[in-house]
Amino acid sequence: GCMVRKSGTSLAICVCARPTGALTLTRPRSFDFAPKDHVELGQRDGWLDAEAGAKLSGARFTVLRGALARLHRALAQFMIDLHTGEHGYDECSVPLIVNAESMQGTGQLPKFEDDLFATQVGDSRRYLIPTAEVALTNLVRGDIVEDAALPMLLTAHSMCFRAEAGSYGRDVRGMIRQHQFEKVELVAVARPAESGDVHERMTRHAEIVLERLELPYRRMLLCSGDMGFSASRTYDLEVWLPGQNAYREISSISNCDAFQARRMQARWRNPATGKPEPLHTLNGSGVAVGRALVAVMENHQQADGSIAIPAALRPYLGGADRIG
Repeated sequence: GCMVRKSGTSLAICVCARPTGALTLTRPRSFDFAPKDHVELGQRDGWLDAEAGAKLSGARFTVLRGALARLHRALAQFMIDLHTGEHGYDECSVPLIVNAESMQGTGQLPKFEDDLFATQVGDSRRYLIPTAEVALTNLVRGDIVEDAALPMLLTAHSMCFRAEAGSYGRDVRGMIRQHQFEKVELVAVARPAESGDVHERMTRHAEIVLERLELPYRRMLLCSGDMGFSASRTYDLEVWLPGQNAYREISSISNCDAFQARRMQARWRNPATGKPEPLHTLNGSGVAVGRALVAVMENHQQADGSIAIPAALRPYLGGADRIG
Protein backbone atom coordinates (compact mmCIF):
# COMPACT_ATOMS: atom_id res chain seq x y z
CA GLY A 1 0.00 0.00 0.00
CA CYS A 2 0.88 3.66 -0.29
CA MET A 3 2.15 5.48 2.76
CA VAL A 4 -0.03 8.54 3.15
CA ARG A 5 0.69 11.12 5.77
CA LYS A 6 -1.43 14.08 6.70
CA SER A 7 0.39 17.42 6.42
CA GLY A 8 -1.74 20.48 7.03
CA THR A 9 -4.80 19.99 4.87
CA SER A 10 -3.01 18.07 2.12
CA LEU A 11 -2.30 14.39 1.83
CA ALA A 12 1.33 13.78 0.96
CA ILE A 13 1.43 10.78 -1.32
CA CYS A 14 4.71 9.10 -2.13
CA VAL A 15 5.15 9.72 -5.83
CA CYS A 16 4.12 6.81 -8.01
CA ALA A 17 6.56 6.60 -10.92
CA ARG A 18 4.19 4.25 -12.76
CA PRO A 19 0.62 3.50 -11.68
CA THR A 20 1.75 0.01 -10.62
CA GLY A 21 5.40 0.80 -9.93
CA ALA A 22 7.37 1.34 -6.73
CA LEU A 23 6.21 4.28 -4.63
CA THR A 24 8.96 6.83 -4.17
CA LEU A 25 9.49 10.37 -3.05
CA THR A 26 12.42 11.79 -5.00
CA ARG A 27 15.20 12.56 -2.54
CA PRO A 28 16.75 16.02 -2.17
CA ARG A 29 20.50 16.19 -2.73
CA SER A 30 22.68 16.64 0.33
CA PHE A 31 24.98 19.67 0.18
CA ASP A 32 28.48 19.83 1.67
CA PHE A 33 28.13 23.63 1.80
CA ALA A 34 25.33 25.97 2.89
CA PRO A 35 23.03 26.29 -0.14
CA LYS A 36 22.13 29.83 -1.20
CA ASP A 37 18.67 30.86 -2.31
CA HIS A 38 18.01 31.96 -5.89
CA VAL A 39 18.12 35.67 -5.00
CA GLU A 40 21.70 35.36 -3.70
CA LEU A 41 22.70 33.15 -6.63
CA GLY A 42 21.09 35.66 -9.01
CA GLN A 43 23.34 38.50 -7.82
CA ARG A 44 26.10 37.04 -9.97
CA ASP A 45 26.65 39.16 -13.12
CA GLY A 46 23.38 41.01 -12.42
CA TRP A 47 21.48 37.89 -13.53
CA LEU A 48 18.33 38.51 -11.51
CA ASP A 49 17.53 42.19 -11.15
CA ALA A 50 14.46 43.00 -9.03
CA GLU A 51 15.53 46.66 -8.72
CA ALA A 52 15.34 47.10 -12.49
CA GLY A 53 11.93 45.40 -12.47
CA ALA A 54 10.73 47.79 -9.75
CA LYS A 55 12.09 50.79 -11.66
CA LEU A 56 10.32 49.78 -14.87
CA SER A 57 7.06 48.46 -13.43
CA GLY A 58 6.88 48.21 -9.63
CA ALA A 59 6.94 45.38 -7.10
CA ARG A 60 6.76 41.74 -8.24
CA PHE A 61 8.49 42.32 -11.57
CA THR A 62 12.00 41.08 -12.39
CA VAL A 63 14.52 41.61 -15.18
CA LEU A 64 16.62 38.56 -16.10
CA ARG A 65 19.98 39.07 -17.81
CA GLY A 66 22.66 37.15 -19.64
CA ALA A 67 23.08 33.43 -18.97
CA LEU A 68 20.09 33.34 -16.60
CA ALA A 69 17.76 34.86 -19.22
CA ARG A 70 18.99 32.22 -21.65
CA LEU A 71 18.48 29.42 -19.11
CA HIS A 72 14.91 30.66 -18.53
CA ARG A 73 14.22 30.56 -22.28
CA ALA A 74 15.84 27.11 -22.55
CA LEU A 75 13.54 25.74 -19.84
CA ALA A 76 10.41 26.81 -21.72
CA GLN A 77 11.70 25.36 -25.01
CA PHE A 78 12.60 22.07 -23.33
CA MET A 79 9.13 21.74 -21.76
CA ILE A 80 7.17 22.50 -24.92
CA ASP A 81 9.37 20.12 -26.97
CA LEU A 82 8.86 17.34 -24.39
CA HIS A 83 5.07 17.68 -24.35
CA THR A 84 4.71 17.91 -28.12
CA GLY A 85 7.43 15.40 -29.02
CA GLU A 86 6.86 12.70 -26.41
CA HIS A 87 3.53 13.28 -24.67
CA GLY A 88 1.28 13.86 -27.68
CA TYR A 89 0.13 17.46 -27.13
CA ASP A 90 -0.67 19.85 -29.99
CA GLU A 91 1.16 23.16 -29.63
CA CYS A 92 -0.90 26.35 -29.76
CA SER A 93 0.09 30.00 -29.69
CA VAL A 94 -2.79 31.87 -28.07
CA PRO A 95 -3.91 35.47 -27.40
CA LEU A 96 -2.78 36.91 -24.08
CA ILE A 97 -5.81 39.23 -24.05
CA VAL A 98 -9.26 37.61 -23.91
CA ASN A 99 -12.87 38.73 -23.56
CA ALA A 100 -15.10 38.37 -20.50
CA GLU A 101 -16.92 35.35 -22.00
CA SER A 102 -13.65 33.41 -22.02
CA MET A 103 -12.93 34.32 -18.39
CA GLN A 104 -16.47 33.26 -17.42
CA GLY A 105 -16.13 29.96 -19.27
CA THR A 106 -13.14 28.74 -17.26
CA GLY A 107 -14.40 30.26 -14.00
CA GLN A 108 -12.16 33.30 -13.39
CA LEU A 109 -15.17 35.62 -13.76
CA PRO A 110 -17.22 36.81 -12.04
CA LYS A 111 -15.76 35.52 -8.78
CA PHE A 112 -12.06 36.37 -9.14
CA GLU A 113 -12.01 39.65 -11.04
CA ASP A 114 -9.71 41.18 -8.39
CA ASP A 115 -6.97 38.73 -9.41
CA LEU A 116 -7.05 39.82 -13.07
CA PHE A 117 -5.42 42.63 -15.03
CA ALA A 118 -8.02 44.34 -17.22
CA THR A 119 -7.60 46.51 -20.32
CA GLN A 120 -10.06 49.11 -21.54
CA VAL A 121 -9.97 50.36 -25.14
CA GLY A 122 -13.03 52.41 -26.04
CA ASP A 123 -16.07 50.43 -24.88
CA SER A 124 -14.41 47.04 -24.89
CA ARG A 125 -13.08 45.62 -21.64
CA ARG A 126 -10.72 42.69 -21.98
CA TYR A 127 -8.46 40.78 -19.63
CA LEU A 128 -4.84 39.60 -19.57
CA ILE A 129 -4.81 35.83 -19.15
CA PRO A 130 -3.74 34.54 -15.69
CA THR A 131 -2.94 31.21 -17.38
CA ALA A 132 -3.08 29.82 -20.93
CA GLU A 133 -5.74 27.45 -19.56
CA VAL A 134 -8.27 30.23 -20.25
CA ALA A 135 -7.43 30.48 -23.95
CA LEU A 136 -6.86 26.76 -24.59
CA THR A 137 -9.99 25.51 -22.79
CA ASN A 138 -12.24 28.12 -24.41
CA LEU A 139 -11.27 26.86 -27.87
CA VAL A 140 -14.19 24.40 -27.51
CA ARG A 141 -16.64 26.96 -26.06
CA GLY A 142 -20.02 26.58 -27.78
CA ASP A 143 -18.82 23.59 -29.82
CA ILE A 144 -20.07 20.05 -30.27
CA VAL A 145 -16.89 17.98 -30.60
CA GLU A 146 -16.97 14.74 -32.57
CA ASP A 147 -16.04 11.62 -30.61
CA ALA A 148 -13.12 10.81 -32.94
CA ALA A 149 -11.38 14.07 -31.94
CA LEU A 150 -11.22 13.07 -28.25
CA PRO A 151 -9.25 13.31 -26.11
CA MET A 152 -7.83 16.67 -27.28
CA LEU A 153 -4.42 17.40 -25.74
CA LEU A 154 -3.26 21.01 -26.09
CA THR A 155 -0.20 22.87 -24.85
CA ALA A 156 0.94 26.49 -24.98
CA HIS A 157 3.93 28.43 -23.71
CA SER A 158 2.64 31.84 -22.66
CA MET A 159 3.05 34.83 -20.44
CA CYS A 160 0.63 34.85 -17.50
CA PHE A 161 -0.54 37.92 -15.59
CA ARG A 162 -1.84 37.90 -12.03
CA ALA A 163 -2.74 40.81 -9.78
CA GLU A 164 -2.03 38.56 -6.75
CA ALA A 165 -4.74 40.29 -4.71
CA GLY A 166 -4.53 39.14 -1.10
CA SER A 167 -0.89 38.01 -1.26
CA TYR A 168 0.54 41.17 0.37
CA GLY A 169 3.75 40.34 2.20
CA ARG A 170 4.01 36.77 0.84
CA ASP A 171 7.04 35.79 -1.24
CA VAL A 172 8.12 39.39 -1.73
CA ARG A 173 11.71 38.25 -2.25
CA GLY A 174 12.73 36.83 -5.60
CA MET A 175 10.81 35.20 -8.43
CA ILE A 176 8.35 32.91 -6.64
CA ARG A 177 5.31 35.21 -6.92
CA GLN A 178 5.33 37.65 -9.84
CA HIS A 179 2.69 39.76 -11.59
CA GLN A 180 4.04 38.48 -14.93
CA PHE A 181 5.50 35.03 -15.43
CA GLU A 182 5.83 32.35 -18.09
CA LYS A 183 4.26 28.93 -17.97
CA VAL A 184 3.90 25.92 -20.22
CA GLU A 185 0.26 24.90 -19.83
CA LEU A 186 -1.36 21.51 -20.50
CA VAL A 187 -5.08 21.28 -21.29
CA ALA A 188 -7.16 18.20 -22.11
CA VAL A 189 -10.72 17.95 -23.38
CA ALA A 190 -11.97 14.42 -22.75
CA ARG A 191 -14.89 12.02 -22.71
CA PRO A 192 -16.34 11.92 -19.18
CA ALA A 193 -15.53 8.21 -18.77
CA GLU A 194 -11.81 8.74 -19.45
CA SER A 195 -11.12 12.00 -17.61
CA GLY A 196 -9.85 10.24 -14.47
CA ASP A 197 -7.30 8.33 -16.52
CA VAL A 198 -6.32 11.46 -18.48
CA HIS A 199 -5.80 13.28 -15.15
CA GLU A 200 -3.31 10.63 -14.01
CA ARG A 201 -1.48 10.79 -17.36
CA MET A 202 -1.29 14.59 -17.34
CA THR A 203 0.13 14.52 -13.82
CA ARG A 204 2.82 12.11 -14.98
CA HIS A 205 3.63 14.41 -17.91
CA ALA A 206 4.31 17.27 -15.48
CA GLU A 207 6.31 14.98 -13.17
CA ILE A 208 8.51 13.88 -16.08
CA VAL A 209 9.51 17.53 -16.62
CA LEU A 210 10.80 17.65 -13.03
CA GLU A 211 12.50 14.26 -13.33
CA ARG A 212 14.33 15.25 -16.54
CA LEU A 213 15.46 18.44 -14.80
CA GLU A 214 16.71 16.24 -11.90
CA LEU A 215 14.60 18.14 -9.37
CA PRO A 216 13.39 16.55 -6.11
CA TYR A 217 9.62 16.82 -5.72
CA ARG A 218 6.56 15.30 -4.10
CA ARG A 219 2.99 14.81 -5.30
CA MET A 220 0.11 16.05 -3.12
CA LEU A 221 -3.60 15.31 -3.43
CA LEU A 222 -5.46 18.45 -2.39
CA CYS A 223 -8.50 18.44 -0.15
CA SER A 224 -11.57 20.23 -1.50
CA GLY A 225 -10.95 23.30 0.66
CA ASP A 226 -7.60 23.93 -1.06
CA MET A 227 -8.75 23.31 -4.63
CA GLY A 228 -9.52 25.93 -7.25
CA PHE A 229 -13.09 27.07 -7.90
CA SER A 230 -13.51 24.96 -11.06
CA ALA A 231 -11.69 21.78 -9.97
CA SER A 232 -13.14 18.50 -8.72
CA ARG A 233 -9.80 16.74 -8.10
CA THR A 234 -6.35 18.32 -8.00
CA TYR A 235 -2.79 17.10 -7.63
CA ASP A 236 -0.09 19.60 -6.69
CA LEU A 237 3.53 18.89 -7.51
CA GLU A 238 5.84 20.55 -5.02
CA VAL A 239 9.52 20.99 -5.77
CA TRP A 240 12.18 21.05 -3.05
CA LEU A 241 13.97 24.40 -2.75
CA PRO A 242 17.12 23.97 -0.62
CA GLY A 243 17.61 27.76 -0.39
CA GLN A 244 14.23 28.02 1.36
CA ASN A 245 14.51 24.61 3.03
CA ALA A 246 10.94 23.97 1.91
CA TYR A 247 8.74 22.39 -0.73
CA ARG A 248 6.95 24.89 -3.00
CA GLU A 249 4.20 24.30 -5.54
CA ILE A 250 5.50 24.19 -9.12
CA SER A 251 2.51 22.59 -10.83
CA SER A 252 -1.16 22.04 -10.16
CA ILE A 253 -3.09 19.51 -12.29
CA SER A 254 -6.89 19.55 -12.06
CA ASN A 255 -9.81 17.57 -13.40
CA CYS A 256 -12.71 20.03 -13.70
CA ASP A 257 -15.20 17.32 -14.74
CA ALA A 258 -18.09 19.04 -16.57
CA PHE A 259 -17.96 22.27 -14.51
CA GLN A 260 -16.23 24.42 -17.14
CA ALA A 261 -17.89 22.58 -20.03
CA ARG A 262 -21.36 23.44 -18.74
CA ARG A 263 -20.38 27.10 -18.33
CA MET A 264 -18.94 27.08 -21.87
CA GLN A 265 -21.70 24.97 -23.48
CA ALA A 266 -18.95 22.64 -24.69
CA ARG A 267 -20.29 19.23 -25.65
CA TRP A 268 -19.37 16.05 -27.48
CA ARG A 269 -21.55 13.78 -29.55
CA ASN A 270 -21.83 10.54 -27.58
CA PRO A 271 -21.88 7.70 -30.15
CA ALA A 272 -23.86 5.51 -27.73
CA THR A 273 -26.79 7.94 -27.63
CA GLY A 274 -26.17 10.11 -30.70
CA LYS A 275 -26.86 13.11 -28.46
CA PRO A 276 -24.62 16.03 -27.42
CA GLU A 277 -23.47 15.72 -23.79
CA PRO A 278 -21.13 17.86 -21.62
CA LEU A 279 -17.41 17.22 -22.02
CA HIS A 280 -14.84 17.01 -19.24
CA THR A 281 -11.96 19.50 -19.16
CA LEU A 282 -8.60 19.20 -17.41
CA ASN A 283 -5.67 21.55 -17.02
CA GLY A 284 -2.26 21.65 -15.42
CA SER A 285 1.03 23.46 -15.58
CA GLY A 286 3.79 21.59 -17.30
CA VAL A 287 5.37 23.61 -15.59
CA ALA A 288 5.74 27.22 -14.35
CA VAL A 289 8.95 28.42 -16.02
CA GLY A 290 10.05 30.98 -13.42
CA ARG A 291 9.63 28.53 -10.55
CA ALA A 292 11.48 25.86 -12.56
CA LEU A 293 14.32 28.35 -13.02
CA VAL A 294 14.40 28.97 -9.25
CA ALA A 295 14.43 25.20 -8.62
CA VAL A 296 17.23 24.53 -11.12
CA MET A 297 19.32 27.36 -9.65
CA GLU A 298 18.91 26.22 -6.05
CA ASN A 299 19.13 22.45 -6.57
CA HIS A 300 22.00 22.50 -9.08
CA GLN A 301 24.10 25.25 -7.50
CA GLN A 302 27.79 24.57 -6.96
CA ALA A 303 29.96 25.73 -4.06
CA ASP A 304 31.40 28.54 -6.23
CA GLY A 305 27.91 29.88 -7.02
CA SER A 306 27.78 28.51 -10.57
CA ILE A 307 24.81 26.43 -11.75
CA ALA A 308 25.25 22.92 -13.17
CA ILE A 309 22.99 22.34 -16.18
CA PRO A 310 20.98 19.08 -16.21
CA ALA A 311 21.68 16.93 -19.29
CA ALA A 312 18.17 17.45 -20.70
CA LEU A 313 18.74 21.22 -20.96
CA ARG A 314 22.25 21.21 -22.45
CA PRO A 315 21.13 21.02 -26.12
CA TYR A 316 19.23 24.29 -25.54
CA LEU A 317 22.34 26.00 -24.14
CA GLY A 318 24.81 25.16 -26.89
CA GLY A 319 25.97 22.08 -24.98
CA ALA A 320 27.06 24.03 -21.88
CA ASP A 321 27.09 21.94 -18.69
CA ARG A 322 27.20 24.93 -16.34
CA ILE A 323 26.64 28.67 -16.24
CA GLY A 324 28.53 31.22 -14.14
